[in-house]
Amino acid sequence: MLKVENINVYYGAIHALHDISFHVEQGEIVTLIGANGAGKTSILNAISALVPHKSGTITFCDKELSRVPANKLVSMGLSQVPEGRRMFSKMTVLENLEMGAFTRRNRAEMQQDLEMIFSHFPRLKERVKQLAGTLSGGEQQMLAMGRALMSHPRLLMMDEPSMGLSPILVQEIFNIIQEINKEGTTVLLVEQNAHMALSIASRAYVLETGKIIKEGNAADLLRDDDVRKAYLGN
Repeated sequence: MLKVENINVYYGAIHALHDISFHVEQGEIVTLIGANGAGKTSILNAISALVPHKSGTITFCDKELSRVPANKLVSMGLSQVPEGRRMFSKMTVLENLEMGAFTRRNRAEMQQDLEMIFSHFPRLKERVKQLAGTLSGGEQQMLAMGRALMSHPRLLMMDEPSMGLSPILVQEIFNIIQEINKEGTTVLLVEQNAHMALSIASRAYVLETGKIIKEGNAADLLRDDDVRKAYLGN
């Protein structure tokens, strides 16, 4: 579904991503793990055309993306849940969800997806008229996920969904990611909580200073001594 080949990203003179190559197959959960500053968010932003890549290619569903602007990617089935949630804080929960469906025209299908999102996130239904800026951190994360799902994505990219959440909420969010995946949405997950990410992913890539240093089945990387020492605390 997604193929990234030898991409390089610069921020001015800083070489942030070095010849990054990986792929995501339809139906998978693939995770990118690594320390802060390793380049995980830069990869997602390069795929989403939010930052330019100087060289290399990104292919999504057999279409090369180098000339596709960010606003067109959503219509192609590619959606991102950004780090920090990025709510429209002075709009209601419902208005935020409707913003996620801005590329769609079929009102009946949108209503079906809205009901699906409320089934995953019943708290959003309870707060449908509440301003997004007044929600708790966990509720805002649920809203960010729901907003992205309203575009009906084929591939959902998630950037640090556990950030700032309590352990109970982290478990809840990861359970929902698995449910969404089982319902047919492919997931590319960037996450600092390496243990949680590896426990739900099919495959994983480990980043260090803008380079992929390890890749493999997530279950194997959970048992890898280097990964355990660096990212799992044992």
